[in-house]
Amino acid sequence: MPHFFAFLHNDTKFLCITKILALLFLSVLGISHQAKAQGRVEPVYVSGLLIDGKTTEPIPGANLYIPKAGQGTSANAEGYFILPTLPGDSVIVDCVGYKKRYYIVPREKGESYSVIIEMNQDITTLPIVEVMAYPTEEMFKEAFVALELPDQEKMERLQETLDKNYMMRMAFETQMDAAANHRYQMDRSFTQVSNRGTIPTLQLLNPFAWAQFIKSVKRGDYKKGKWKGKK
Repeated sequence: MPHFFAFLHNDTKFLCITKILALLFLSVLGISHQAKAQGRVEPVYVSGLLIDGKTTEPIPGANLYIPKAGQGTSANAEGYFILPTLPGDSVIVDCVGYKKRYYIVPREKGESYSVIIEMNQDITTLPIVEVMAYPTEEMFKEAFVALELPDQEKMERLQETLDKNYMMRMAFETQMDAAANHRYQMDRSFTQVSNRGTIPTLQLLNPFAWAQFIKSVKRGDYKKGKWKGKK
């Protein structure tokens, strides 16, 4: 019997120690959960109105963007918006015709609050444009055609140089250089090879043949004495 009560006494101690350990474990879990709950950052819903800094008129369609979170929203037609943020977030407000505005969400606010954001106009000065008034389109065309450009003289010289009659006259008067003579001789050789065994082609439309003929006439190759001598 004494051994039996001793066994029960030891079993009771074991149960007490187990209960104490379980209570300690649960207490640690509760403290940890409470600490996590206290350290968790709750979202802050920012709602507000975007207005013009000068006219105080609402600005519709502006974009609000949080670079850190990679999300944003747009204001409605009345300039009203609502955006979920975190305390300390930097919000970029962008709208065409206005300068970018940077707004930082305060850390001491509650779960939601409202704000009015003023936007400053972004004025860009364009260069002066002179409008030339002409009563009709025909008068404008005549004035435009008669307009003398800074390089008008060069353009006129270029047109004279590219004139068809002028180029033909220069082709007959200009003597052939070494490259032109070589090209002419190669053309003749090619023509002879191509026409071998066929009837000779007509040279009336060959400009090089006409150039040689004119030079021969100028040199006097076809005078009576020289022509007979060549025969």
